[in-house]
Amino acid sequence: MKNKIPFNLIATILIFIVSIYLTETSKKNASIIIHSAVIYSVDEQNNIYQAIAIRGSRIIALGTNDEILSKYNAGNIIDAKGKTLIPGLIDSHAHLFGLAQTFLEVNLVGTTSSKQIVELLKESSKNLPDGVWIRGRGWDQNDWSEKKFPTSKELDNAFDKNPVILSRIDGHAIWVNSLAMRNANISTQTKEIDGGKIYRDASGNPNGIFVDEAMSLIYKIVPSISEKEISNALQKGFEKCLSLGLTSVHEMGVSEDEFNLLDSLNKNNILPIRIHAAASGVGTLWQKMLASKLLLHEKNEMLALRSIKLYVDGALGSRGAALIEPYTDSPDSRGMVITKEEEIKLVTQDALENNYQVLTHAIGDRGNKIVLNAYERALESSKNIDARLRIEHAQVIDENDFERFKKLKIIPSMQPTHCTSDMYWAQARLGQKRIRNAYAWRKFLNDGNIIPSGSDFPVEEVNPLFGFYAAITRQDKNGNPKTIEDVRKNFELSPEGVEDSLDFNNGWYVKELMTRQEALKSFTIWGAYAEKMEKEKGSLEIGKLADCVLLSENIMEVQSKKIIDTKIIYTIVNGKIKFSSK
Repeated sequence: MKNKIPFNLIATILIFIVSIYLTETSKKNASIIIHSAVIYSVDEQNNIYQAIAIRGSRIIALGTNDEILSKYNAGNIIDAKGKTLIPGLIDSHAHLFGLAQTFLEVNLVGTTSSKQIVELLKESSKNLPDGVWIRGRGWDQNDWSEKKFPTSKELDNAFDKNPVILSRIDGHAIWVNSLAMRNANISTQTKEIDGGKIYRDASGNPNGIFVDEAMSLIYKIVPSISEKEISNALQKGFEKCLSLGLTSVHEMGVSEDEFNLLDSLNKNNILPIRIHAAASGVGTLWQKMLASKLLLHEKNEMLALRSIKLYVDGALGSRGAALIEPYTDSPDSRGMVITKEEEIKLVTQDALENNYQVLTHAIGDRGNKIVLNAYERALESSKNIDARLRIEHAQVIDENDFERFKKLKIIPSMQPTHCTSDMYWAQARLGQKRIRNAYAWRKFLNDGNIIPSGSDFPVEEVNPLFGFYAAITRQDKNGNPKTIEDVRKNFELSPEGVEDSLDFNNGWYVKELMTRQEALKSFTIWGAYAEKMEKEKGSLEIGKLADCVLLSENIMEVQSKKIIDTKIIYTIVNGKIKFSSK
C-alpha cells in the first residue's frame, strides 16, 4: 500500500504557493530597479539608500533592498553589487558645439612646442588640396619651454598654400599663418577692435596672434562647417558625455542656427542628454526670445532656452582678463573689457523683465566688478524675485566684492579644473596678494553661496570626475603639489615668491578646498538650481526625473587618486539606460 501525503501538508504547500502568487501580483510595477547599491541621494538630509525603483522617466521609490524588492517588480532588475549610485552629473558650463568641432579639427592639447604643432599639422594635412583651411585647437604657450606667443612665421614655412587657423586652448586667442591674414585683408593698416588685440611685430605688422574680439577679423572669412558634419560630430560629443556620466549640460552660447539644430534633434526624440542652452549674445536668437515674451521650452525636460550668455572680458592665460591693477608679469597691460557695464545692465534689465537668466563670463577682478555693478543696477529697478543671475568663472575677485555675490544673490558658476590647469603660472600673472582671491571656492562657500561646477569643455577635459577630484584636492592628476618646495621648483611665481608652507600642504592654496559633499552637490543639485530645475533633477528623490549614474568606485570614500580612474558602469537619463560599460 502506497504512503499517502498528509492532507495538512498539501494544504500548507498550497497556502504557501498562493501567498507567493498574491505577494507577487500585489507588487507595484517599475521599469528599472537597482538594488544592493550605495545610493547618495543628495537630498536635503543627504540620505543614503540601498535601492531605487524607477517607472518611466521618474523615481517612484527609494529605500532598503527589502523595502524596494518586496514592493516592486521590474522588467530590468540590476544588482549593483555594492557599487555607488549618484544623481546624474551636471556640467554647468560647457560648449557642446565646441566639443563637436574638436572631432573635425586637429587636437593640439598637450603639445609642448610650436615645432611639434607644425609637425602634427603637416602629418594631418598631407593629402589636403591647396586652399582648404587647416583647423586646430588646444595649443597653450604656457606648456612650452619658451612661454611666449608663437607667430605666423612658424607656420609660413610649412603652409604657404593652405590658410591655417589654430585656436588657443581657452578659445580666446587664435594663431594663423600669413595666407590666412592675406585672405582676410589684414595688414599694417588694420585697426584695433574694441575688446580685442592684434599682436604685431616691431614694424607694426600683425604677427599672427589675434585675441578675443580681434579674432572676428579672421573668423568672418573661415568657411562654415556643414550642418550634417556638425550634427554627426554632436552625436559623438553626446556619446562621450554619456560615457562619462553627464546627464545634463549648460550650453554656454548658441546661435539661432545651433539652437534650431538642437531643437530638431529634440523634436525627433534623438537628444540623449538634457541641455540648458543660453543664447550667444544679443543676436537674432536673443531678439526672438524677447519678442516671444515666453520661456521657450519651459516645460520641456530635454531642451531649454531660458538665458543669454555675455562676455565682459577674456582669459587669464592670454592676458585678456580685465584686472584692476596691471598684470604682474606684464606691467603695461590690465587686460580688456569686451562688453561695457551699461550694455550688460540694459541686457540684464530686458532679461529680468522676461524672466530670463543672464550668464556673464568674467575672469578678472575688474571684469567681475563691472558685472556685479551692472547686475546690481538692473536688479534695483526689477520686480523679479528669483533672477538667479550668474557670473561664469568668477575667477579673480576683488576682496571687497565677495560679499556682494551673496547680497545680490549672484551665482558664481566655476570650473574646478581651471584651477588645477592654471596653477602652474597663475601667480606669475596675478602676484602673491591677488592669487589668494583667485579660484576662491571656500571664500564663496563660507559666505553662504553655492557653486555650480562645470568643465568649460573643450577647454578642459569632459570628464566631470576630474572636476570632482580637482575640487577636493587642488592637485594635478599626479598629486602635485604636495609641498611648498614643489611649487617653488615647478611653478611660475611672481617676484615675491611663496612663504606659507600650509598653503601647499597636499594641494595648491588648500584653504580653498571643497569637501566631497560640496563637490558632489556642485555637480548635481547646485547645477540644477543654477538653471531653475532643482525641483525636477539634481538629487535622487521620489517624483524627480530618473537621471542617475552607477560608478565603479565610491568617490565619497575612496583614496582621492582613485577618483581619477573611476569608471561609469551605467548612465541613466529619463529612466532609460543611455550608456553601459557592460
